[in-house]
Amino acid sequence: MEEITKLTVHELVEKLDKKELTLEQILKAYKTRIEDKENDVKAFITTTIDEAIEKAKDIDEKGRSNKLSGIPIGIKDNICTKGTKTTCASKMLANFVSPYDATVMEKLNKEELISLGKLNMDEFAMGGSTENSAMQVTCNPWNLNKVPGGSSGGSAAAVAADMVPWALGSDTGGSIRQPASFCGVVGLKPTYGLVSRYGLVAFASSLDQIGPITKDVRDAAMLLNVIAGHDEKDSTSENKEKKDYTKNLEKDIKGLKIGVPKEFFGEGINEEVKEKLQEAIERYKKMGAIVEECSLDVAKYSLATYYIIACAEASSNLGRFDGIRYGYRTKNCSNLKELFVNSRSEAFGDEVKRRIILGTYVLSSGYYDAYYKKAQKVRSFVRREFEEKFKKYDVLLTPVSPTTAFDIGSKHKSPLEMYLSDICTVSANIAGLPAISLPCGVDKEGMPIGMQLIGNKFAEDTILNVAYVFEKEIKFRENYKPKFKK
Repeated sequence: MEEITKLTVHELVEKLDKKELTLEQILKAYKTRIEDKENDVKAFITTTIDEAIEKAKDIDEKGRSNKLSGIPIGIKDNICTKGTKTTCASKMLANFVSPYDATVMEKLNKEELISLGKLNMDEFAMGGSTENSAMQVTCNPWNLNKVPGGSSGGSAAAVAADMVPWALGSDTGGSIRQPASFCGVVGLKPTYGLVSRYGLVAFASSLDQIGPITKDVRDAAMLLNVIAGHDEKDSTSENKEKKDYTKNLEKDIKGLKIGVPKEFFGEGINEEVKEKLQEAIERYKKMGAIVEECSLDVAKYSLATYYIIACAEASSNLGRFDGIRYGYRTKNCSNLKELFVNSRSEAFGDEVKRRIILGTYVLSSGYYDAYYKKAQKVRSFVRREFEEKFKKYDVLLTPVSPTTAFDIGSKHKSPLEMYLSDICTVSANIAGLPAISLPCGVDKEGMPIGMQLIGNKFAEDTILNVAYVFEKEIKFRENYKPKFKK
């Protein structure tokens, strides 16, 4: 049974096509695996495994309507799922059952994918370690004393622990890529507007994007095929021609130009991370790619710009949680003001409060021009600089995180240190660009190291191709496995 859960989605599909497996066998194998590993990893907030097995039996009986029919999936708990709790890992929404499906859920349902449940995260997607969840702290399957990253830590940990074959996460400043890096899996942040945000509980609307977390690059391309596409319910959704992202995966990369921005390899980047990325660069050169060092001057401003914009938008978006309309309502109040203040004070965690306060400050009279307006101007510079770089290079290669996964509790009391772990990922969100994280080796402790490939707008097929050929070269999944050590 354990062997079934180790298979990628494309391997599962192949076995289903050859009648070597049934969907019921696959779902039961995942049930056994979740029962075995969930107590250690704590990746799920809500499980729907028994309902999933019943759906699998139905599809087995009537026959699969497409290649992904009956394939299980995990869903980050900020994506609205009709009839299932959508908590955002917050006391504020602890009992909220969504009355509708997010657009990505509608797309998954159309393909007859089956949800195994909702996965843990940092509260309202605010954090880089999944320690900010009001429900539980998720552990990294490679070492249970370490964080899985965040905010999509539950999604990455569940995929790494073989509790789901793939999952959906959301990425505002690296929340798919950083946990994928920490957990040794593949995480893809699509171009802003490629995947509908309708039904994603908003953190920062101009930065958020839903994307896949998978065991390998082919699976990432397959899941992107399902979720990408224009949606009239999302005003930021782009109307682009439908692509098959699996089509160009094996394309030869000879002559392809890779830029390596030197600012991403400076102070604060762990030496072992630099070493593994240097090895990756040498591999690309052997494959015939042209790799050059380049400069991205605006990189040093990206983190400050990101936190000003993200917190401002969070302050605005979270204003709706007031104890009146829906969500948590305090019993400790004698007037309307106390109802607002106490409901929010009791239900929001420290990190969410911190960001609301910071966001309200930068939007306030007298500070708007000094901070928020200036950050939006810098955002334009960041976009322009990336546009210039992509006139010369096909792909930019950087670390995902300055370090590998850190110990649970080691940075939780130092927000600034935690924010600095986003330094390599936020630029892609500010510029709305696609970026993928894939493992490129392990450090001395045996913890995965991630490599990031950033592409031009809507060039997902390019970064998937460059990631795929590297993945085939190093065979990370065949050589390294999570140890679940304590």
